[in-house]
Amino acid sequence: MPLYEYTCCKCKNLFEALIRKKEDEADLSCPKCGAKKVAKEFSAPAIKGGGSSGSSGGHSSSSCGSCSSGSCSTCH
Repeated sequence: MPLYEYTCCKCKNLFEALIRKKEDEADLSCPKCGAKKVAKEFSAPAIKGGGSSGSSGGHSSSSCGSCSSGSCSTCH
C-alpha cells in the first residue's frame, strides 16, 4: 500500500497517510490541528528483511529550526 509522509505547514506535525488515488491527497488534512495545507516529504522506502541495521528510521538529523523532524522541505 502507498504510505506517504507529510508535514503540516501550520503546526509542523509529521504524519503518515495512506494514499490510494490522487483524489485522496486533495482531501488530506493534519490529524493534529486539522489544517489542509501539508507538504509531502521524501522518505526512504521500507525494505522487508531480517536483522537490525541500527538506522534511525530514515530521518536524518538536521539543525533546521522550522520543524521538529529536521526533514521538511525547508530544511534542504
